[in-house]
Amino acid sequence: MMRRVGLFLATNLALLVVLGVVMNLLEPWLVAQGINVNHAGVLIFALIFGMGGAFLSLAMSKRIALMSMRARVIDQPANPTERWLVETVQRQAKEAGVGMPDVAIFDSPDPNAFATGASRNNSLVAVSTGLLRNMRPNEVEAVLGHEVAHVANGDMITMTLLQGVLNTMVLLLARVFGQIIDRVVFRSNSAFGPGYFLSVIVMQIVLGILASMVVMAFSRWREFRADAGGAKLAGRQNMIAALKRLKQAHQGRADLPESVEAMGIRGRTGMGFKRLMMSHPPLDERIRALEEGAR
Repeated sequence: MMRRVGLFLATNLALLVVLGVVMNLLEPWLVAQGINVNHAGVLIFALIFGMGGAFLSLAMSKRIALMSMRARVIDQPANPTERWLVETVQRQAKEAGVGMPDVAIFDSPDPNAFATGASRNNSLVAVSTGLLRNMRPNEVEAVLGHEVAHVANGDMITMTLLQGVLNTMVLLLARVFGQIIDRVVFRSNSAFGPGYFLSVIVMQIVLGILASMVVMAFSRWREFRADAGGAKLAGRQNMIAALKRLKQAHQGRADLPESVEAMGIRGRTGMGFKRLMMSHPPLDERIRALEEGAR
């Protein structure tokens, strides 16, 4: 995990350095246009707020998930089902080589589950009451394997680092373009004219949408990888059966709040632009990938 963190931080730093060099090369033209960009200030601002916001979100992810879903962590199993749940997650976590996650249950009639947490050894796996009631034990085991695979793959930290890099780029580019548009288009003589603030808002929205598409594309890819991990921990046919059961139970909707949906085992479906903003691939595609992998 530390190697992955170092790689992403190095990538983020490299991108910022490259942009700084580009801005220095463009400085003669910018100065001729009356544009004075404070490189260091913009870079530091973008880095602090872009990466800082992403890591703050990661640090609070378990607490936010527990509060938003009103999930109850199983400290002491109260019945055989809870005992089986904890023991299954414990066995899978050991096999996957990660620390024992907290195990929680949230009240929902729809079958779903999610995993979150700040690291591979500080995570949470939560399942709905509907999942336990409506799915067979082998299917529940596969769902748990899928979530434990997310933890083992370090998906939470990787998503956070990716989001942090993109946040940084959005904040940086929006302000750079804001100054350029303010001077060139709006002909403002002040350091931060009205055109600057308007341009920054518009650019952050546009660039933010593009950044979200990148994050969602990664999110969809990680679901295929977690399905493969779940198949390894609980059996391929069990994983396929679990996804088919989820498909029967849901028709293009998601019962988790949007703040937690990307962490669930399934999400909303859509076509066209909506597909680009989906956190999960369609269940049919996931089932087909597992079936083709078994051939």
